[in-house]
Amino acid sequence: MFLPKYPDSPTPPPVHTHTPTEPTPVQRSLPSVSIDQKTVVALVVGGVVLTALLAAVAVTAISVAVAAVVLRSMLRDHHRR
Repeated sequence: MFLPKYPDSPTPPPVHTHTPTEPTPVQRSLPSVSIDQKTVVALVVGGVVLTALLAAVAVTAISVAVAAVVLRSMLRDHHRR
């Protein structure tokens, strides 16, 4: 049998060569923030107030949904008569 002869092909050079870029800039440290007791109290009070508002919205949404179900039931009974 005859086998085809392929030319000797050296490994092709890589398509992407890595070129060094500028050195990474030195990261600046953030300024220090002093946390005192008033800041902590303000954050806790703010969290409590936001939680209370969220709970009020949730209770209102549930009560509106219950009222809608009751009204729908009453209107359905009214139309059957």
